[in-house]
Amino acid sequence: MKIVILTIFPELFDSFLSTSLITKALQNKKIELQTINIRDFSEAPHYKVDDTPYGGGAGMVFKPEPVLSAINFAKRACPNAKVIYLTPSGVPYKQALAKQLSKDEQLILLCGRYEGIDQRVIDQAVDMELSIGDYVLMGGEIPAMVVIESITRLVDNVLGNTESLEIESFSESPEGLLLEAPQYTRPPVFNNQSVPEVLLSGNHKEIEKWRKHKSLEKTNLIRPDLIIKRQHG
Repeated sequence: MKIVILTIFPELFDSFLSTSLITKALQNKKIELQTINIRDFSEAPHYKVDDTPYGGGAGMVFKPEPVLSAINFAKRACPNAKVIYLTPSGVPYKQALAKQLSKDEQLILLCGRYEGIDQRVIDQAVDMELSIGDYVLMGGEIPAMVVIESITRLVDNVLGNTESLEIESFSESPEGLLLEAPQYTRPPVFNNQSVPEVLLSGNHKEIEKWRKHKSLEKTNLIRPDLIIKRQHG
């Protein structure tokens, strides 16, 4: 999989791309990542990428010319890539969509800034507008990292234990999308609190039953919408 990131702050990705499993995935050629600076496609000497919005209003808006030129440049290397614009006004990002995108061979992630991007770029070149939550950040770089990490961990042989992908939060079940059950490790007693006895029993059938019960219990308490949504359509 090749992912191209379009941003005016490529340096924000330096640490992210040199840390943990992302680095291993790059070294093992499970993924390929490239950052492109949108400013490189603006005009000298000021390399301006934003301007005031038509109709008035606060803030600035990404100019269409440098953004579209950056997309077209990225398309030369990734002609079949979906162009995904990270924006608070996009569709909500869910685990199911992460799984879907992880099967793509090429993606272009467009990081918004300011008050947004000229709508003509979105109309002409963007395939999907994507939001990681109902809140506003300063730009699309952190959302792009969220998308990259959530997709990369789903690529074959990136995680050491693929079984963990099957029992994690938001896994499908007949009851809906469930949150993961509580986890415990050594020591068996910590601050006078013991690990649930069933987890020490070695009875895998009972352990699975306990985890399913706790998963339902936690989901009902924290995210009941995940269960209600399945029951009502």
